Amino acid sequence: MKDTHAEVSRPRASVAKTAAGRTRPHTDGATAQQLLLRAASELFYQEGVRAVGVDAVVERAGVNKMSLYRQFASKDELVAAYLEQADECFFGHFDKSIGMHPGQPVRQIAQYFEDLTWRASREGYRGCPFVNVAAEFADPSHPAREIVARNKARLIERLTELTTAAGADDPAELADALALLIEGVYTASQTFGPGCGPIAVAPRVAAQLVAAACAGRAGA
Repeated sequence: MKDTHAEVSRPRASVAKTAAGRTRPHTDGATAQQLLLRAASELFYQEGVRAVGVDAVVERAGVNKMSLYRQFASKDELVAAYLEQADECFFGHFDKSIGMHPGQPVRQIAQYFEDLTWRASREGYRGCPFVNVAAEFADPSHPAREIVARNKARLIERLTELTTAAGADDPAELADALALLIEGVYTASQTFGPGCGPIAVAPRVAAQLVAAACAGRAGA
C-alpha cells in the first residue's frame, strides 16, 4: 500500500497544543488529508482497523487532532477513504499487469498472476486489505463491508471480461475459479508466509485453469 502515497511537505503555520502538551503545526486541509490517509493506510494495513485508534493515526500523520475531524467526520469515514484509496491501488496494479499484453487475454491473465505472486512474496505483505477488513467487520451492511463487496464484484467483472476475450467455454465459471485462486494467494501469504510453495505455484495453476476452460484457444 505504501506505493499509493505521494510524499508531501509540511508547511509552516500556526501551532496548536496536543493533549500531551507538545506543540504541532497547523496543517492546511489538502496536506492534512494526504498525511492522514497515508498514516491510516500504513497502520490499518499492518495492524488492523479495529486495533488502531484515531490518536495513533494523528500521531503517525504528525498533525493535530482537529485536522483529522475537519477532514473526516468519524473513524468510519476515515476507514472508507482508506478502502477507496486501496481500491484505486488494486485496480492500478490490475491495469498495469494486463496493459503489458494488449489484445492477448490469456497472456494478460498469466501476467496478473505472475505480478500478484511477486507482490505476495514481498516482506511486509499483509494480504488483501479488503479481505482483512471483511474479517474485522461481521455486519455485511457496514459501510466498510459495502466497499469490500464493490471491490470484489468489480474484480469478477474484470476477470469475466478477460475470460470472455480468451474464449472460455464458460467465462463466468473460469472467472470465479481465478478469483478463488487470487483469494487463496492472499490467505497463503499470511498462513504459509511470503514466497511459500502455495503462492509460487499460483501462476501455473492459473494457466492450467485457463487451458482447460479455453480448450484449443489457450494460446490466444
